[in-house]
Amino acid sequence: MKYNKYSFQKYVYPDRWISYWHQIDATLRLTPENVLVVGKGDGIVVDILKKYIPRVESLDTEEKLEPDIVASVENMPLPDKSFDVVLAAEILEHLPFDKFKTSLSEIRRVAKKGSVISLPHRGYTFSLSFKIPLIKWKRFIIKIPHFWKTKTSTPEHYWELGMKGYSKKTIKKIIYETGFKIKTSFVKHDDPSHIFLILT
Repeated sequence: MKYNKYSFQKYVYPDRWISYWHQIDATLRLTPENVLVVGKGDGIVVDILKKYIPRVESLDTEEKLEPDIVASVENMPLPDKSFDVVLAAEILEHLPFDKFKTSLSEIRRVAKKGSVISLPHRGYTFSLSFKIPLIKWKRFIIKIPHFWKTKTSTPEHYWELGMKGYSKKTIKKIIYETGFKIKTSFVKHDDPSHIFLILT
């Protein structure tokens, strides 16, 4: 990777590896023949998806990352339904919230089957895991949103789900307004700081 921002030591810490796994798993659940990855980043997710999916392309505003398409998620120069699935993981919070609906609408226009998005999920996490012989692990997680906080966890984010003004109800309302349906949403015990939504 030529672009130093995404060097292994600075960017790919263990929590990010876990997020990568969930991004890939959620995308493969939709059984796509082709995928558009919005936000190329270090390219690891793109490279892994290429091992399982015949056609994978990336879109990013940063030309230095050498994406297949240099453009913004707000205005993608692509025909309607040009990819089975659009993956936008940890991307939409980097845009002002008033662009969230526009970006989602554009994702829906380009996606034929659906989309996988993940968003930062602020809040206190309570989780319980236990294992009984001959039975798989049982895991439960509860999130209490930081509904009183107004400052994001990083200056790179304009907003985060769970903060004041950005409730799950608000996010879901906007998703439905774009014509998407939420097939499933989840927060995992090994990645509690993100919520994943599989949209169709």
